[in-house]
Amino acid sequence: MPSSITPDIAGLRALSHPVRLKMLTLLRAEGPATATTLAQRLDLNTGATSYHLRQLAQHGFIEEDAERGTARDRWWRAAHQSTRTDFREKRVDDTDVEAYLTTVAMLYADRTRAAVTELPFLPEEWRTAGTLSDWELRLTATQAERLVRALAEVIEEADGGTDNDADAKPFVVNLNAYPRPGQEWGES
Repeated sequence: MPSSITPDIAGLRALSHPVRLKMLTLLRAEGPATATTLAQRLDLNTGATSYHLRQLAQHGFIEEDAERGTARDRWWRAAHQSTRTDFREKRVDDTDVEAYLTTVAMLYADRTRAAVTELPFLPEEWRTAGTLSDWELRLTATQAERLVRALAEVIEEADGGTDNDADAKPFVVNLNAYPRPGQEWGES
């Protein structure tokens, strides 16, 4: 499976729907599933679930898992391990970017809340393995871009060789890096 996909504008619009982004997250985290299974997990009807799955497939986020199922049951799997965004080189409408990023922020917040709620029930070594830290740096736009690329490289390098390690568990890393909201751009 290729490690990441950078969606075009049509793919970005498709992922702006919270149900589709949740489906993609479930397929990446839990593996292949049918429309019926996803409908139950997301409390949807199978017709709506099938529609959203077709939209995700049309834009290359998921694919049919031909090794599973029958003529009646179609199984779907994620086509990539992650989604990356790059708005610099494309002519992207700001409303499309805002809709997508708002959906991502909402799902990140939900997932982070769930992780914090479960934290007291984790084994000690996992309770101390993560962090919810933040830093506020003073950087130029070039320095900020370089920092984000370096962090992404470190994250991608960390994911390797542990598929057969019995101690390895899924570990979520969300990279959120942005100019501080409310900043006056005329200030130094």
